[in-house]
Amino acid sequence: MSKQALSFSRTDSAKFFKTLNKRVNDYFKENNIKRTGNWKLYSKAIFMFALLIVPTVLVLTVDLPWWVQILCMVCTGVGMAGVGMNVMHDANHGSFSSKKWVNKLMGSSIYILAGNDYNWKVQHNVLHHTYTNIQGHDEDIDAGRIIRFSKHTKWLKIHQYQKYYAFFLYGLLTANWAITTDFIQTYHYLKRKLAYGKLPHPATQWTKLIIGKIVYYSIWVLLPISLGFTWWQVLIGFIVMHYTAGIILSVIFQLAHVMPNTEMPLPDSDGNMKNTWAIHQLFTTSNFSPKSWLAEFYTGGLNRQVEHHLFANISHVHYSKIAKIVKETAKEFSLPYNEYNSFWQAVAEHYNQLKVLGRKPNMA
Repeated sequence: MSKQALSFSRTDSAKFFKTLNKRVNDYFKENNIKRTGNWKLYSKAIFMFALLIVPTVLVLTVDLPWWVQILCMVCTGVGMAGVGMNVMHDANHGSFSSKKWVNKLMGSSIYILAGNDYNWKVQHNVLHHTYTNIQGHDEDIDAGRIIRFSKHTKWLKIHQYQKYYAFFLYGLLTANWAITTDFIQTYHYLKRKLAYGKLPHPATQWTKLIIGKIVYYSIWVLLPISLGFTWWQVLIGFIVMHYTAGIILSVIFQLAHVMPNTEMPLPDSDGNMKNTWAIHQLFTTSNFSPKSWLAEFYTGGLNRQVEHHLFANISHVHYSKIAKIVKETAKEFSLPYNEYNSFWQAVAEHYNQLKVLGRKPNMA
């Protein structure tokens, strides 16, 4: 069944986004800076790659106690998530560098993180950023039958327990990319002719996907086995690495959209959304830890999802500067600017939202 075509309202009588866009553009012009990455981003990219690679090399080349090996693989998982949020994410939005080849190269880092650039760009850039929190269109709020992220998703009895098990399942995110998700997405996206830019030839995409998986498993599975590790040692390390990265990425993603202060609006019967796209982003997105240097540094600015959703073509290293402009403009136009002061406050509120969504609808 084809999905209903959606249209966002074009009526913004107060001209919110036109005003906001001008103010943000003026900020870059007046300060004579590029909207893409700078030395801060490039030095951070080196740090994140080191966090991914160095612990892995130590495990493969040094005779370490088993518990140190486990800690190293946890660090590798932290590095995997760090590269994904700070390097791959900006690059595949075209904001890592002003040079396309650099963005393409850095965006290709997704292949050593278990993913595929075509699938990621369709799911994230096209579906999530366009149709944020819209049931049936934004796959980020579709967790199958096991977790209920939206009040518009059918309630099942198991959902009353999701407040207990959801966080444990979050750790499976990147492992699913590595094993099944990419193949399922490629099949469906090609069938629907979805693309971010030019639609790839099916044979080309399938070939890239299969070769990418062969290279990925050669690095993370075959290489350590060839160096003398047993299959079960490799399996444990693989699970620890992916579970660490998966839970980090999943929690940060959910704190942006599955929260008590974010809405999940539906279109009318004709497929029309109530608000313009920009105003829709304000109602469906939330920030956390705006004053935390660590959150800003490690999450690649994803703690400022409001700014990211409105200006995905701007590198995250600029979000802290433009946040004041966005917040003041939203207030001026009497629009929401959703924000939690700390990471743990946001986690607690996400947990509460899981509880609410887990209740039987007539009890919620």
